[in-house]
Amino acid sequence: MSIIETPSLALVTGASRGLGAAIASHLAARGTHVVAVARTQGALEDLDDRIQDAGGEATLAPMDITDPQAMQHLCRSIHDRWGKLPLWVHTAVHAPPLTPAHMVPEKDLAKSLDVNVTAFSRLISYVAPLLQAAGGGRAVFFDDPHPPHFAGGYLATKAAQRALVTSWQAEATTPTAPDIHLLTPAPMATAVRARFHPGEDRTALADTGAEAARLMAEIGLYSGSRKT
Repeated sequence: MSIIETPSLALVTGASRGLGAAIASHLAARGTHVVAVARTQGALEDLDDRIQDAGGEATLAPMDITDPQAMQHLCRSIHDRWGKLPLWVHTAVHAPPLTPAHMVPEKDLAKSLDVNVTAFSRLISYVAPLLQAAGGGRAVFFDDPHPPHFAGGYLATKAAQRALVTSWQAEATTPTAPDIHLLTPAPMATAVRARFHPGEDRTALADTGAEAARLMAEIGLYSGSRKT
């Protein structure tokens, strides 16, 4: 795949930790203005410090993606300020406690559905017009490479999320439709993985920063040093 210019603007939902934070830092260090969305104000501020130390710029949006009004306001603000969105990277996810499939608590399943399916579907409808205004733009999502045991509720919602992504891919046939990517990261030393693989030797897991660079290069985004 050919390397293209780093986009001038990116929305990263789930940007406070793990792969989302690493991708936000990677893009910002290469000249992209990152709109970083997450629930945790403190973690977003830490991300902003790292981005600024590397010479990048970010707009922090401490919001819950399950709040429709907050997400509408965010997308309206992006439209009013920039008029378009070249790149959306979505890493926000809810990982409930490990539970046998025949014992999944309704409250855990309900929260997983709310974050991983309902809010995700809603975000697609809000962000799609901004991507289209960019002449197509790019939307990037992530799959799980190795489904763990005792995660039926989580995997069910990820399957629904995958269905939404692949349907959107199949339907994106117009000239201004976004390029939609569903990527599979290598196993990384993240908090979500630690929940699913307690006691795992983390020394063999991929570094989130290196994986962010690899994944962005996989979809053709500029992967060298910062442009001046």
